[in-house]
Amino acid sequence: MPDGDVFRALADPSRRRLLDRLNVRNGQSLSELTEDMGMARQSISQHLAILEAANLITTVRDGRLKRHYLNAVPINEIADRWITTYDRNRVRALADLKAALEEEHMDDLRFVYTTYIRTSPERLWRALTEPAFTRLWWETSFETDWQPGSTMVWDNHGVVIEDPEQVVLEASPYHRLTYTWHTFTPELAARFEWDAELQKRLATEQRSQVTFVLEPEGESVRLIVTHDHFEPGSAQLEMVQHGWPAILSGLKSLLETGTAL
Repeated sequence: MPDGDVFRALADPSRRRLLDRLNVRNGQSLSELTEDMGMARQSISQHLAILEAANLITTVRDGRLKRHYLNAVPINEIADRWITTYDRNRVRALADLKAALEEEHMDDLRFVYTTYIRTSPERLWRALTEPAFTRLWWETSFETDWQPGSTMVWDNHGVVIEDPEQVVLEASPYHRLTYTWHTFTPELAARFEWDAELQKRLATEQRSQVTFVLEPEGESVRLIVTHDHFEPGSAQLEMVQHGWPAILSGLKSLLETGTAL
């Protein structure tokens, strides 16, 4: 995504205010964002479209509603590129926004992350499903035929996890993939040295699920990752909020440079 699109999107105070509102409560609909803005619904919709085009927000359908989520990826990329050379006064404002966008949003029970990867949908699909790829960027692989309803055996960082509730929910090659999350076993807890309290919380929480949506964008693919079905106060949600950005950075690096982070 060109830097200019991001800077132009951030230049308008109304758009910055919309980002501030999503920072307070992520996942709001258009109707919710229109409240107390003192602007027409159509104007808000236009501002949101500009933010989405700049990849500063991601939208996800929730029944008849379209919910809006902050996306910190462009802020990260601009900061990484310019923070050592750009005018310090301007960078300070950018860094403040970057920090705000990366704050946790624990009031929302869904994690949404969007990134653009210079690759093809076919190659990205292989990276998401084939063990030779997934081990490189995630240290995880799956034993499954990728048919809806089929079970999945996870090899998560060397810990094999089998459970009949680990299943493929949807698999539309090169477009959409959904499956339930793995079981939190004692062996996995030992592998990551989780304390007894965290192990207990994870063992009692309902099973979450993750969805990958692949959308071609010129020479790149827009990848939207949605991880949801969490309970209020979920320990899983807190973990994936920190884990997915690092994991997906490894995926992006692998496909664009041939080397995972």
